[in-house]
Amino acid sequence: MTNGALVVVWGQAVRGREQHALVVFNEVLGYFGRLQRAGEIDSFEPVALEPSGGTLAGFLLARGDPAQLQRIRLSDEFLRLSNRSLHVVDHFGVHGAYLGDDLQRLYANWGAQAQALTSTLADAGTVPAYLPT
Repeated sequence: MTNGALVVVWGQAVRGREQHALVVFNEVLGYFGRLQRAGEIDSFEPVALEPSGGTLAGFLLARGDPAQLQRIRLSDEFLRLSNRSLHVVDHFGVHGAYLGDDLQRLYANWGAQAQALTSTLADAGTVPAYLPT
């Protein structure tokens, strides 16, 4: 089961660079297609969002092993494509993401830390009104 993902997000194309943005977008799709064919990622899916007045125009979700995704993220080719993207779209970003068992582990730990903090505050007699006791 895939436990990790890489989420690449972008906003609108920089005005006057729309054609360049299409070129880079196609380069990125080709790159992730090659990674999938080589077995370096499990899958990827580009998503275009409806205009909403916000900063996000689309994202690409690449699924795979977290360690392999980190190696990809640090590769020269990913760096090259990221830098090209920064020149042609606004609000470009790359995020690691949790899926599957790693997602469950993340939220189990989050819940445990919330409980531990609540207990610590209760022991100190300083539980804020919004926290359950």
